Amino acid sequence: MKLFAFSAMCAAAIFLPTVASAQQVYHREIHQQHRIAHGVQNGSINKREYRQLERREASLNSARRRDLRDGRLNPRERQQLNRRENRISRSIHHDEHN
Repeated sequence: MKLFAFSAMCAAAIFLPTVASAQQVYHREIHQQHRIAHGVQNGSINKREYRQLERREASLNSARRRDLRDGRLNPRERQQLNRRENRISRSIHHDEHN
């Protein structure tokens, strides 16, 4: 019984950070999509900027799907996706305020 409990705890320790990080990435993507939509709606992001941001988001999504093919993100993949998200976030901010 103790072995089963220990095994369950180990599995949870391995699986839950992956779920949490994937959920965090998904939440961030949704937030950025709202920022882009708001910028288009109020006119601070023009059509060209919108297409460019959407293209970058699509590229990020395909990279995320590729990285998640094995069911989890390793630390390097998570770091790379986070950097790309940061760059897109800065681009959204720049496009909204230029």
